[in-house]
Amino acid sequence: MKITYDPEVDTLYLEFQSIETGLVENRQLTEEIIADYAADGSLVGLEILDARRFLAKTSGRVIFEIEPALAIP
Repeated sequence: MKITYDPEVDTLYLEFQSIETGLVENRQLTEEIIADYAADGSLVGLEILDARRFLAKTSGRVIFEIEPALAIP
């Protein structure tokens, strides 16, 4: 897993597996979270927009859960 933060655009990216650019399908889960899926439907990454505001709501521990309704069947 690779975690990248870009302070210029305040974006946090969690990469679960490497995949070539352009070979992913993006789905917006919430206003702040975009999920990237591989062609086989596996989750390859999560992009969190406005990360400082999003993470400020936590108390030191961050847990990400993807609801089954948002997962690709």
